Amino acid sequence: MDRGKRLLRLYETLERFFGDLHWWPGETPFEVAVGAILTQNTNWANVEKAIGQLKAQGVLEPRALYGLDDEVLADLIRPSGYFRVKTKRLKAFLEVLCDDFRGDLGLMLSGELPQARQRLLGISGIGEETADSMLLYAGGRPVFVIDAYTRRILTRHGIIDGKPTYGDIQCLFMNHVPRDAGLYNQYHAMIVETGKRYCRTEPRCGDCPLRKDCGTGRGREDRDGPR
Repeated sequence: MDRGKRLLRLYETLERFFGDLHWWPGETPFEVAVGAILTQNTNWANVEKAIGQLKAQGVLEPRALYGLDDEVLADLIRPSGYFRVKTKRLKAFLEVLCDDFRGDLGLMLSGELPQARQRLLGISGIGEETADSMLLYAGGRPVFVIDAYTRRILTRHGIIDGKPTYGDIQCLFMNHVPRDAGLYNQYHAMIVETGKRYCRTEPRCGDCPLRKDCGTGRGREDRDGPR
């Protein structure tokens, strides 16, 4: 079976198992964009604490956040870890958002997709995964997000090998999976859940919904149940 058909089969298997995950958590697109920066190198529980503190102070809004003193902002987002680095990254993002787009995130994420993506990548501290998370989850743009879970699952299933680039893996999805933001949202959300629950560094193959499709030796060993 070619790689495109395997990607579609994985999607169907995961959707039967998980149902609609309604990801990414966030009350507004701006909250989603802030979360995409804060979630770098940490887990979502820590991000939720940081966002909760921003909400409690009534500053989870572009101009209010941009106007905060750096030390105040750093203290508020401290639960997310690397808080001084993330303060600089948030401020760099907010500078472009507020100064160039009048605080209008929808405008910032609009236009031709390659140009909108490059706009985000030109901001210090925003890499491909963060930019694509903003575009997909905050902007509703049909771009597939690639993360460590995606790479791990595809490698263990023999769909990729070696060290393909972020762009190589993204093209694999976008060339074989219909370009639809809702579908990409759901697919990536299911990959994240599979990675968090089952396809860990030490895999839990026996309970994984993808165990019958796993092409790794470890997956074959564990198909009949957990070790």
